[in-house]
Amino acid sequence: MNPNTLIVPAPPDEPYLRIVPLGGCGEIGRNMTVVETNDDLVVVDCGLMFPDEEMYGVDVVINDFSYVRERAEKLRALLVTHGHEDHIGGIPYFLKEFSQTPVVGTALTLALIKAKSREHKLGDVDFQTVQPGDRVRFGAIEAEFVHVNHSVAGACAIALRTGVGTVFHTGDFKFDQTPIDGRPADYARISSIGREGVLCMLSDSTNAERPGHTLSERIVGEAFAAIFERARGRIIVASFASNVPRIQQVVDQAERFGRKIAFLGRSMHNVVHAASEHGHLRLPADLVVKIEDVESYPPEQIVVMTTGSQGEPMSGLARMSVRDHKRFRIVPGDTVVVSATPIPGNERSVYRTINNLYKLGAVVIHGTDGRSHVSGHASQEELLLMLNLVRPEFFVPVHGEYRMLVQHGKLAVRTGVEPENVFVVEDGDVLEFTGEFGDKVGKTYGGNVFVDGSGIGDVGDAVLRDRRALAGDGIVMAVVAIDAEEARVTAGPDIISRGVFYLPESDGVLDELRTTLRTALEEVSVDALRDIPTVKEHLRNTLAKAIYAKTKRRPVVIPLVLEV
Repeated sequence: MNPNTLIVPAPPDEPYLRIVPLGGCGEIGRNMTVVETNDDLVVVDCGLMFPDEEMYGVDVVINDFSYVRERAEKLRALLVTHGHEDHIGGIPYFLKEFSQTPVVGTALTLALIKAKSREHKLGDVDFQTVQPGDRVRFGAIEAEFVHVNHSVAGACAIALRTGVGTVFHTGDFKFDQTPIDGRPADYARISSIGREGVLCMLSDSTNAERPGHTLSERIVGEAFAAIFERARGRIIVASFASNVPRIQQVVDQAERFGRKIAFLGRSMHNVVHAASEHGHLRLPADLVVKIEDVESYPPEQIVVMTTGSQGEPMSGLARMSVRDHKRFRIVPGDTVVVSATPIPGNERSVYRTINNLYKLGAVVIHGTDGRSHVSGHASQEELLLMLNLVRPEFFVPVHGEYRMLVQHGKLAVRTGVEPENVFVVEDGDVLEFTGEFGDKVGKTYGGNVFVDGSGIGDVGDAVLRDRRALAGDGIVMAVVAIDAEEARVTAGPDIISRGVFYLPESDGVLDELRTTLRTALEEVSVDALRDIPTVKEHLRNTLAKAIYAKTKRRPVVIPLVLEV
């Protein structure tokens, strides 16, 4: 059934406003929200999600663009709140399909998107740079960008004014009273928008379960100072490449303690270049050295910043931890600071990397050790403050797993939002507002689209099931050549096995299985032997039963019949 058949439309002559989260509700990542009126549609963010361990071979996970595709004539712009992967990672795939769509964001955010566009070899893209406080109009929708604090520079909330009412999307945020750049969130403007009247607010729920306030980024600088003071060897700091305030903290401490700094990883270099160019990163030229020149300095004079704080298999830190990096090796005496907390689902890979670093003799500081990391997301008291500043009539918690959304909804009720006006939604739920009502009116496309190599969306559940079966039980191929005219076997049967038997010790078992197949083929009638599909089915059933009888395993069995 087409999911759109489940949407109950508003009367054609009545103005309406639809809010459709296509990703980021009930999960961490893939953040994308559609805001639609009768004649116009804008998209807020378009992120990706990294695959979990059940998504064998999948590179990244993006959103299903079908809802936008079916309304492409209304699409006016893609508005971006900030430059993290879970908010911009899907944009190159979006632009491949909607190439004429303006992409609107602050200078650093667009610089990070442009770097991705070059990697994907996209053509000319209509990038429109805004500053906090700017208002831009797209059809009947006006967007105002409002400065907020987050773990990347250039982060903004967006107020979307429509004929039905104002939608306030916080993006990812926290209220930092002592930010590194000296610019707290624009409380005055947020409050003013709230006084004007906000129909619906969508707000970051990542830390909705965490009481109190999120610590200031400046705390990390104090922690780094203590780490730099104690360390006698090289210091390696792993962080999100886009966390510009964190990079600035490391640069400041390197300068203070007389260390040179080297950057490792393409994404880290891209961010450092863009942030420096746009004035978000103060980086003295004489402080930076190439990673190839690190060995020419004493260990106590070097700090290296790299990616890999989430244990990504091909990231700099993960490769260092298994001595697989060609340009840098961890040695005993190095101090490694993992300046991030694991994203839910990444814990195993992060701790595997940390364990490997310990095995190499490194001193590892991770998690909240010494406050070497603070979150970029608002905790409960800040979420309550945002709710009280905006005072929305309706509330939609976004950007979080389902339990986080539920908890955030409870916070909204505490600030006076009516319980029936709090919508805890899942990806693809359609909310509709008119002058008379606001409610959930249906469901549309909100599923995962897998990117595997150059293929986008061609890996589905059926392919993943096969990959799980291959990973779990292996594969066995039965190969036989048949002369169909004479109805006789001319070669084989032979057996090729991967992931089922330990081959150096399995000759006896394979010989028995070949004998079983040969006997089964001898019992096949002449007519059946001339029918290739029938022969394949005999081989598959016979071999599957024989392997299960001997091993209690159920590998994928593939019969290969060559007709000669």
